[in-house]
Amino acid sequence: MWTGRRRAPPPPLVLVAAAAAVVVVASAQEAVLRVGFYRATCPIAEDVVLAEMRLILMEDDTLAPSLLRMHYHDCFVQGCDGSIMLRSRKGKTERDALPNRSMRGYDAIERIKARLETVCPLTVSCADITAMAARDAVYLSHGPWYDVETGRRDGNVTVAEYVENDLPPPDSNIVDVKTFFSVKSLNSKDIAVLFGCHSIGTSHCGPIQKRLYNFTGNMDQDPSLDPAYAAELRKLCPPPRPGDDDDGVPGGGKTKVSLDPGSNYTFDLSYYRHVLATGGLFQSDGSLLHDPVTRGYVEKVANASSPDEYYGDFAAAMVKMGRTDVLVGDLGEIRPTCGIFVD
Repeated sequence: MWTGRRRAPPPPLVLVAAAAAVVVVASAQEAVLRVGFYRATCPIAEDVVLAEMRLILMEDDTLAPSLLRMHYHDCFVQGCDGSIMLRSRKGKTERDALPNRSMRGYDAIERIKARLETVCPLTVSCADITAMAARDAVYLSHGPWYDVETGRRDGNVTVAEYVENDLPPPDSNIVDVKTFFSVKSLNSKDIAVLFGCHSIGTSHCGPIQKRLYNFTGNMDQDPSLDPAYAAELRKLCPPPRPGDDDDGVPGGGKTKVSLDPGSNYTFDLSYYRHVLATGGLFQSDGSLLHDPVTRGYVEKVANASSPDEYYGDFAAAMVKMGRTDVLVGDLGEIRPTCGIFVD
């Protein structure tokens, strides 16, 4: 829970299953997931995760948005079950799907898991590590500290095709965004709040080229995009060319563009000011302005004199998302390594 101020954390101290994993109803999930789940079995779990995250981000602070994104992608595809970490020799896992080909941070999660295995073997799930690492990524990017519910277990089912079916693409309009989020029991306010994750990070050019150069199929630009901002983006991101590909990201090129210019590694309110002033980087960012609830929230946060209310909303929305279709109790597994091969 967010207490109204940015407080410090506590001091430190296989194969794919034949059938899909059973989904627990929300009331049962909430009864099992709880803050301090590892208090008896691994009381230093959160301290270990935070200590490792400090070191990881000291070595490469650009991993913070990637680890936040990883938790979101994990939760939206088959629930928050750590299945995004699974690997396939045949390219059939979630991490092989197009939206995840630019994902970074798998090694960071494995590093944290390996450290936890030395102190609490076969105790802390990869799903929980991913959730805690996302929280710590926000905190270490000058954002809020909030309590993370734990108690998830790991799934061993992973299907690449599910990723594009379950994740809203960057060129989504607000109707599509609301549809994708509603399936996960997340409402319009949750959408506006969670899009604040775009306060940190960058994108390849590929996801915005359609918006800049062929918005309706007539070689046009999205009219809702601020012209001056669009001109800046065009300088960074030229029109796509055949074979323009970086790490499997079509149209990606080598260029990275800030999601929140001038503040792309500081978690703050400037993302909302940027969206309100320019329409944001992605079409989905700009879509927040095309719904009365999400637009009202963007305007409120953009004009806020203090981040406290937003930080409280963000904590609540992250906890809510973190309850999505989790495996608890006797479901799922705790494995010694997160990125096992499924074939």
